[in-house]
Amino acid sequence: MSQQISFNVEVRERTGKGGARDARRNGMVPGVLYGGGQDPVAISLKLNEVIKAINTGQFLTSTANLVHDGKKQLVIPQAIQLHPVSDVPMHVDLYRVNESQIISVEVAVHFHNEEKSPGLKRGGALNVVRHAIELNVRADSIPDSIDVDLTGLTIGDAVKISDITLPEGAEPTITDRDFTIATIAGRMAEVVDETEEDAPEAGDVEAINQSDEDEDGAEEGEGEEESKE
Repeated sequence: MSQQISFNVEVRERTGKGGARDARRNGMVPGVLYGGGQDPVAISLKLNEVIKAINTGQFLTSTANLVHDGKKQLVIPQAIQLHPVSDVPMHVDLYRVNESQIISVEVAVHFHNEEKSPGLKRGGALNVVRHAIELNVRADSIPDSIDVDLTGLTIGDAVKISDITLPEGAEPTITDRDFTIATIAGRMAEVVDETEEDAPEAGDVEAINQSDEDEDGAEEGEGEEESKE
């Protein structure tokens, strides 16, 4: 399961650009809380907590608890704006959810057991088609990652979404086809080598041409002898 993130928040009385600047001057990150059939609320989050959440690598793919006046609200981050130079968080959008609600999130794909893939051991390459997969999943059941086992895969094999065991109740947002996640591809160098092996070398071509000339000369000589007779 994804790591649970918590934010201690304050409600911003002042909104707009001025309120956002005031929050940043006080070491806070301005944000807005949406959804849940309620009006949007302007909030401020602690900068150090936002940075810590970003560093987990799961900020936009996991739920979080907002804590305000001792009350908790389950949310999922929807977007974050970073400073273009310093990468300091500038604004966060959060969306209210409940534990049983089905939400759409992108989950990272992780590959395991490369050393147990005959295709990779022969020099093949892992061709990753999708680094993340969007899932419809319960808010309380978001997986940390989608794990792909490469054991036994050889060159030409493909990993499809049907090969993956997803958490109970989860399904990919793409349901009209069994899409590919990754393939084991052969190296281009091997293809070039095989082509070069099939083609005759320069010395062979000269020998073939010389052989053809000798045969043509022999046939002409035979014709001359026949005419003399």
